[in-house]
Amino acid sequence: MKGIELSERYYRAYGSDLVRRGFPDYEDRIGAGLVGDGSDCYGFDDEVSRDHDWGPGFCFWLCQEDYQAVGGALRLEYDKLPGSFDGFARATSQWGSGRVGVSEIGAFYSRFIGLIRAPENLNQWLYLSEESASACTNGKVFSDSLAEFSRIREELLRFYPEDIRLAKLAARCISAAQSGQYNYLRCVRHGERFAAQYAETKFYADVMSLVFVLNRKYAPYFKWRHRAVRDLPILGEFLHRKISDALSARDSRTKSRIIEEISVAVIGQLRREGLSHVTSDFLLDHATALSERIEDESLRRRSLAQA
Repeated sequence: MKGIELSERYYRAYGSDLVRRGFPDYEDRIGAGLVGDGSDCYGFDDEVSRDHDWGPGFCFWLCQEDYQAVGGALRLEYDKLPGSFDGFARATSQWGSGRVGVSEIGAFYSRFIGLIRAPENLNQWLYLSEESASACTNGKVFSDSLAEFSRIREELLRFYPEDIRLAKLAARCISAAQSGQYNYLRCVRHGERFAAQYAETKFYADVMSLVFVLNRKYAPYFKWRHRAVRDLPILGEFLHRKISDALSARDSRTKSRIIEEISVAVIGQLRREGLSHVTSDFLLDHATALSERIEDESLRRRSLAQA
């Protein structure tokens, strides 16, 4: 059973009744679901995942006013819920506290993105990390009549403003070109095995991030990124397969060839979307074309490394 399915069943069995009986005046004001850290929030959990921070549990979300009024009492009642459900018990590690239970909405989002609401200007959007945004927009909302939690979630899911998206695409073109197309084989020829491995891995990480941005989706934490990229409609399955092929390859020439195939495919997509008209097969050359499309002058002048 997947953790998110277990979580929703546990909520339907105990959580909704807890609110109905104990906090009837807040029944239409308390949100519930499972969102945040953990493979279960992405649906990527398996038997290995069950050793820590997995099992029956869910989140209650309250606005600030309601949290001050009944948050403490609701937490006490939540803590009384059965520790086991459908044959599963929740194992909480020393790092897993707060993943389920009662949260004030602003505090929940602040824990991930450092803001109590969605970013309100380009500077805030620029420093919103993909991994953090992914973590607080994954999972499933089971109930949210007040919709304050969902309103912030939906604003985040609309993705970066176009200027920020262009800046991130340009930044990934630069870093992927430097690590994969330029430095990987050079490191191999120098006999720098660690540097070559790092350059290869960084290329995959950067180009996956780039493809997530092309799809207007936030890239998750690194250990789920390759798995998640497969489901993206734009270049997702292709990239997943090519990276798998490269990781299975034993010689640097094959790896370098696959790096070039991936780069050409990404460039082709940039051109199909009208984001670049540069004919070069070097990703770095397309960063300038992307940055020139940024309308905000101050953002256009910033170092793309900040994106």
